[in-house]
Amino acid sequence: MRVPIRHGLDKAEVRRRLHSRSHEIANFIPGGVADVTTTWPNEDVMTLSVGAMGQKIDGRVLVEEGQVVFEVDLPPMLSFVEPMISKAIKSEGQKLLADHSDS
Repeated sequence: MRVPIRHGLDKAEVRRRLHSRSHEIANFIPGGVADVTTTWPNEDVMTLSVGAMGQKIDGRVLVEEGQVVFEVDLPPMLSFVEPMISKAIKSEGQKLLADHSDS
Protein backbone atom coordinates (compact mmCIF):
# COMPACT_ATOMS: atom_id res chain seq x y z
CA MET A 1 0.00 0.00 0.00
CA ARG A 2 1.35 3.44 -0.95
CA VAL A 3 0.02 6.66 0.59
CA PRO A 4 1.56 9.88 -0.78
CA ILE A 5 1.25 13.08 1.24
CA ARG A 6 2.01 16.34 -0.54
CA HIS A 7 3.97 19.10 1.18
CA GLY A 8 5.63 22.41 0.36
CA LEU A 9 8.76 21.89 2.46
CA ASP A 10 12.35 21.29 1.48
CA LYS A 11 13.65 17.77 2.06
CA ALA A 12 15.92 18.82 4.95
CA GLU A 13 12.95 20.25 6.86
CA VAL A 14 10.85 17.14 6.18
CA ARG A 15 13.66 14.95 7.53
CA ARG A 16 14.02 17.19 10.61
CA ARG A 17 10.30 17.00 11.39
CA LEU A 18 10.12 13.25 10.84
CA HIS A 19 13.19 12.68 13.05
CA SER A 20 11.75 14.80 15.86
CA ARG A 21 8.22 13.35 15.66
CA SER A 22 8.69 9.72 14.66
CA HIS A 23 7.62 8.66 18.17
CA GLU A 24 4.14 10.03 17.30
CA ILE A 25 3.62 7.35 14.64
CA ALA A 26 2.22 5.04 17.33
CA ASN A 27 -0.73 7.46 17.44
CA PHE A 28 -1.69 6.31 13.91
CA ILE A 29 -2.79 2.96 15.34
CA PRO A 30 -6.26 2.83 16.92
CA GLY A 31 -6.25 1.68 20.53
CA GLY A 32 -2.97 3.37 21.40
CA VAL A 33 -1.11 0.12 22.13
CA ALA A 34 1.27 -0.02 19.18
CA ASP A 35 5.00 -0.61 19.44
CA VAL A 36 6.80 1.35 16.71
CA THR A 37 10.48 1.12 15.81
CA THR A 38 12.03 3.46 13.24
CA THR A 39 15.45 3.53 11.59
CA TRP A 40 17.03 5.68 8.89
CA PRO A 41 19.02 3.48 6.45
CA ASN A 42 19.68 6.65 4.43
CA GLU A 43 18.68 10.29 4.70
CA ASP A 44 15.59 9.94 2.49
CA VAL A 45 14.19 6.65 3.83
CA MET A 46 12.79 5.96 7.27
CA THR A 47 11.88 2.32 7.88
CA LEU A 48 9.07 1.35 10.24
CA SER A 49 8.23 -1.76 12.16
CA VAL A 50 4.83 -1.64 13.85
CA GLY A 51 3.56 -4.24 16.28
CA ALA A 52 -0.10 -4.04 17.27
CA MET A 53 -2.92 -6.44 18.02
CA GLY A 54 -0.62 -9.45 17.61
CA GLN A 55 0.47 -8.38 14.13
CA LYS A 56 3.77 -6.99 12.84
CA ILE A 57 3.69 -4.65 9.87
CA ASP A 58 6.74 -3.19 8.15
CA GLY A 59 6.90 -0.10 6.03
CA ARG A 60 8.89 2.84 4.82
CA VAL A 61 8.56 6.60 4.59
CA LEU A 62 10.21 7.97 1.46
CA VAL A 63 11.19 11.65 1.59
CA GLU A 64 10.76 13.16 -1.88
CA GLU A 65 10.57 16.65 -3.31
CA GLY A 66 7.00 17.83 -2.79
CA GLN A 67 5.74 14.70 -1.04
CA VAL A 68 6.44 11.94 1.42
CA VAL A 69 5.28 8.46 0.55
CA PHE A 70 4.26 5.99 3.24
CA GLU A 71 4.70 2.44 1.94
CA VAL A 72 3.12 -0.20 4.15
CA ASP A 73 3.61 -3.95 3.65
CA LEU A 74 0.10 -4.94 4.64
CA PRO A 75 -0.41 -8.71 4.91
CA PRO A 76 -3.25 -10.07 2.71
CA MET A 77 -5.23 -11.10 5.79
CA LEU A 78 -5.37 -7.42 6.85
CA SER A 79 -6.25 -6.00 3.42
CA PHE A 80 -9.80 -5.31 4.61
CA VAL A 81 -8.45 -2.54 6.90
CA GLU A 82 -6.45 -0.83 4.12
CA PRO A 83 -8.95 2.06 3.65
CA MET A 84 -8.92 2.78 7.40
CA ILE A 85 -5.11 2.65 7.56
CA SER A 86 -4.74 4.83 4.47
CA LYS A 87 -7.09 7.45 5.95
CA ALA A 88 -5.19 7.43 9.27
CA ILE A 89 -1.84 7.79 7.50
CA LYS A 90 -3.09 10.77 5.48
CA SER A 91 -4.51 12.49 8.55
CA GLU A 92 -1.68 11.75 10.98
CA GLY A 93 1.03 12.15 8.34
CA GLN A 94 -0.10 15.74 7.74
CA LYS A 95 0.24 16.35 11.49
CA LEU A 96 3.80 14.96 11.49
CA LEU A 97 4.75 17.46 8.79
CA ALA A 98 2.88 20.44 10.29
CA ASP A 99 4.77 23.36 11.79
CA HIS A 100 4.60 22.95 15.57
CA SER A 101 6.77 25.97 16.39
CA ASP A 102 3.74 27.88 17.73
CA SER A 103 2.67 25.12 20.15
